Amino acid sequence: MNDRCLLIGDIGGTNARFALATTDRPGFHGVLELQCEDFATADDAISHYIATMNVEKPDAVCLAAAGPVVDDTVKITNNHWDISAAATRADFGIEAVRLLNDFTAIAYAIPLLTENEVRSIGRDDQRVLPGEHFNVAILGPGTGLGVAGLCRRGKNLVPVTGEGGHVGFAPETELQTDILTVLRGRFERVSAERLIAGSGVENIYEALATIRGETGTRLSAAQIFAECGDGNLAAEAVGVFFELLGQAAGDLALTLGAVDGVYIAGGIAKRYPERLASSRFRSAFENKGRRRALMERIPTRLITYDQPGLLGAAYCVLELSS
Repeated sequence: MNDRCLLIGDIGGTNARFALATTDRPGFHGVLELQCEDFATADDAISHYIATMNVEKPDAVCLAAAGPVVDDTVKITNNHWDISAAATRADFGIEAVRLLNDFTAIAYAIPLLTENEVRSIGRDDQRVLPGEHFNVAILGPGTGLGVAGLCRRGKNLVPVTGEGGHVGFAPETELQTDILTVLRGRFERVSAERLIAGSGVENIYEALATIRGETGTRLSAAQIFAECGDGNLAAEAVGVFFELLGQAAGDLALTLGAVDGVYIAGGIAKRYPERLASSRFRSAFENKGRRRALMERIPTRLITYDQPGLLGAAYCVLELSS
């Protein structure tokens, strides 16, 4: 059975990454990153991957995608793709197709990560997760804000899947209240994702410019991070961004009882680990009033592993094809 073709994918709002899963353990090879805007559908992108890699028709497919899985279908939150397991089964003539939320896939990857594939943020704690019983949470800003949880109960891994990035934003400082007031003039509803994502950094920057009475060229998230300097508006925006990420991470830990750790995923934090580590992230995480003592005990860790979504999909496709 080692010649099986197990195709996996991790599809976000901007990029889609495909790979072939190894058949004896959770792992993968042959990664190809595609731009979602270049293909009409996910199945078109899969066909392109199969042709490019010159592989046989897959025996099983597991796709992690940035959106809720409803009736075996995912409507990608930040691009034009709708992914249907039934359509993929029909297009490729296979039965073994599974769709996952992208952060559910990352959740499945957490127990597979080594201590060299995560970095402690604000609390030096490299404890190995308990083998029989643990509760962790995962969140990550990228094109959007992904959220998930994972529990182990004996041999069973139980993901907690939701759309926590779309909860309402709750300010905790006077400046955050001012930012919310500005953003309410632009959006019908201000969710956490309106601030804690790539576009969120831009929203924060523009709101601060309004508050400070500054005018100038609109900047992309990458430009804002690149232009960070002592005391400038870009640095202030990045500081607020990581502070809000810490607040959201703390809220998630309290909500899910994630006493064994909160893991930070997503491209933004991984690209700027030193800014994250030196920011107010951890102080905002711990600042939970009467539950501060509990929060101080919970480790926060940045996932430095390159493709945790693909690793989780590889774990799941092995289960699917066994």
